[in-house]
Amino acid sequence: MANNNAQNNIESRLDTESKQQQPLQRINFILMAIAAGMIILGFLLMTGAPATAQEFNPDIFSTRRIVVGPTITFLGFVFMAVAIAWNSKSKK
Repeated sequence: MANNNAQNNIESRLDTESKQQQPLQRINFILMAIAAGMIILGFLLMTGAPATAQEFNPDIFSTRRIVVGPTITFLGFVFMAVAIAWNSKSKK
């Protein structure tokens, strides 16, 4: 009987835990999904046909592959850190 009361007490405390006590809110997960999308987009922009021993592909030096893709990927990683550390300003 005492064990059952203790378990009910724990469950009631978990139910009443406010959203402020949770480390990550819904907005954090939305921002992390956007950051993950940026990272994936950056890696996709860096892909392309390789240069082989039989044929040189000048596209390996394109601005998209050596500047734009890595920049978007890096910004995605920075934005991921910001998304994790983001603290919503709710008034509770």
